[in-house]
Amino acid sequence: ACPSCDASQLCNCSSMGLDFIPHGITAKITVLNLAHNRIKHIQSQDLQQAVNLRALLLQSNKISSIDEDSFWSLGKLERLDLSNNSLAHLSPVWFGHLFSLQHLHLQGNTYRDLGQSSPFSSLKNLSSLHLGNLQFSVIRQGNFEGIELLHQLWIDGSNLSQYEQGSLKSIKQINHMILNLRNSNIFSEIVRDLLHSVTWLEVRRITFSNAAEMQVLRVMSSSFVKKISFRQTLLTDATVPEIVSILEDMPKLVELELVDCRLLGTGQWKMEIQAKKSQTLRILTIKKLSIEEFYLFTDLQSVEGLLSLLTRVTVQNTKVFLVPCRISQHLQSLVYLDLSANLLGDLSLEHSACQGGWPSLQTLNLSQNSLSDLERTSKSLSHLGNLIVLDISQNNFGEIPDVCDWPKSLKYLNLSGTQIPKVTTCIPQTLEVLDVSGNNLKEFGLQLPLLKELYLTRNQLKTLPGAAPIPNLVSLSVRRNKLNSFSKEEFESFRRMKLLDASDNNFICSCEFLSFLHHEAGISQVLVGWPDKYVCDSPLAVRGAQVGAVHLSLMECHRSLVVSLICILVFLVILLLVAVGYKYHMVWYLRMTWAWLQAKRKPKRAPPKDVCYDAFVSYSENDSDWVENTMVRELEQACPPFRLCLHKRDFVPGKWIVDNIIDSIEKSRKTLFVLSEHFVQSEWCKYELDFSHFRLFDENNDAAILVLLEPIQGKAIPKRFCKLRKIMNTKTYLEWPLEE
Repeated sequence: ACPSCDASQLCNCSSMGLDFIPHGITAKITVLNLAHNRIKHIQSQDLQQAVNLRALLLQSNKISSIDEDSFWSLGKLERLDLSNNSLAHLSPVWFGHLFSLQHLHLQGNTYRDLGQSSPFSSLKNLSSLHLGNLQFSVIRQGNFEGIELLHQLWIDGSNLSQYEQGSLKSIKQINHMILNLRNSNIFSEIVRDLLHSVTWLEVRRITFSNAAEMQVLRVMSSSFVKKISFRQTLLTDATVPEIVSILEDMPKLVELELVDCRLLGTGQWKMEIQAKKSQTLRILTIKKLSIEEFYLFTDLQSVEGLLSLLTRVTVQNTKVFLVPCRISQHLQSLVYLDLSANLLGDLSLEHSACQGGWPSLQTLNLSQNSLSDLERTSKSLSHLGNLIVLDISQNNFGEIPDVCDWPKSLKYLNLSGTQIPKVTTCIPQTLEVLDVSGNNLKEFGLQLPLLKELYLTRNQLKTLPGAAPIPNLVSLSVRRNKLNSFSKEEFESFRRMKLLDASDNNFICSCEFLSFLHHEAGISQVLVGWPDKYVCDSPLAVRGAQVGAVHLSLMECHRSLVVSLICILVFLVILLLVAVGYKYHMVWYLRMTWAWLQAKRKPKRAPPKDVCYDAFVSYSENDSDWVENTMVRELEQACPPFRLCLHKRDFVPGKWIVDNIIDSIEKSRKTLFVLSEHFVQSEWCKYELDFSHFRLFDENNDAAILVLLEPIQGKAIPKRFCKLRKIMNTKTYLEWPLEE
């Protein structure tokens, strides 16, 4: 059974090592997650009661068979994920009753085709369909009958070798088509069927290595696609001109995207690209383009004609260290430029943003580059008369000058994570939004009359910035600083604000502070970072929850005091334990335990050369008269005499008693136990039994000799010496007679 199925409508049984669908799936469950288990078979009765199920997630199991009526009761199911299993075929009967199904994921199985007909003909509400695997090789006519409109169709056909013309023509419209193909001929055949039905075509893992291959793809020039994306695609100097030529001819193409692609070459393209036909391309996005010899790349003069109509350009994480001035000057219509995560430095930015370059630019993102001089950066961009938004975060400026020359139109400036130690009048007065988070600022006192939003997260502020210099401030974020309270004056000055986010600080909460927040502050929303459980009737908010007459626990209101009391209490407990241990010889007992463990690890038998005694005698001091005057005298005066080890006579003076016991047992051939009522009540005799227990009784020999000086009750022998009991019950021992 899955424990979470009893608690709510969401039943999460993922990664539990299940071999089958658990029992107890009831009608109240709407989401059932069984992903990442070991389920092999879905039976008819498994989901029979789940009539209200909306999402069934079975990905990453070992499912190889499904009973035909397994899903028949799931008429409300909207999402079914069977990806990454072992289904060798797809049956239309499985999906026959899934009238509400919108999302179906079947990729990563082992089927080679979709059958002779369409498995999806009854899925009238289907929105997204994911198909394919490494064995998927055939698409036949009729496989997609019944589907007229899809938001997303993903075909993973890296080994697709046969495509029957017209197979996808039955689908009238596909908003997003993802094709993972290697065979350019198959790709061409599929595109031919989708010339007028696809809005966004995404091509993955295809290789364009020579110009001859590109002729097969010439059919794309007639496509009505508005956006085309290439992911993990290989391009060369020979194929880039051909691709651009094809894209030029596409009548409705607006956006081109290259993500995680490789370009083998240096831009030495052999044919001049004529950019006379392309009047629709407006958006170019390049992310993580790998150019192995990027340092030899040319100035791209051959594509200048394509650039004049572009309005949005993104080139991220592509090792761009310079935008040639001629390229910048040709970007006449550009309003958005993202060059983040590249290698632009102060000198290269000055050259890239040359006079006449980017004349229409409104938004510029230069975050995560190699800029280091803020004054020089501002001067390089000062001629951009339309620039409104500038992001230069995550650069290492370090210092900030007192005066900078910014574009007069600048309203948004992001300087977060730039290592500036303070803020100065370098910050332009025209700003409406300023982000200086993550800079270790200790104060903020700038006069910014137009500022509406101020972000000071992750700094070292101990007080709120003054309100008078920023009279139009509407939103202030001071999260993760060192604030510990708000004064009444600070709140009074910020009454007009709509949002003050001061969560994750060091607030010292008190009843007075809460009362002030509730009754006196006029801010419509205050985030002070206390737990979400405080839900009251105030217009103020704590992480979005309404706050009023909050009752805080002792720990929450007096944290320092409580922590101090806990430390004192722990210290007193430790002191008490030390005193008790001293009184009851705890250190001695610990040493005894350590000696016992060391003795247990020693070899069971001492080497013959170390054996000095015939027997070690273990007895109670109360029985010493009989032992010393009777037993010892008889044995040591026998012929030949026996050599006995007695603690009174043979223990080494100054040596720890426990060590003496262990050494004496090890150096004796036998151990004589003189058992009596006094013996079993003696602590030292018990220790000798302890040490001999594993040393002698674990050996199947007669090393232990028991002499009962007087009758002993069985219950008087400690229970932990089970082998001593066994020896007394199974082997012969000596009894000293009552009448000597």
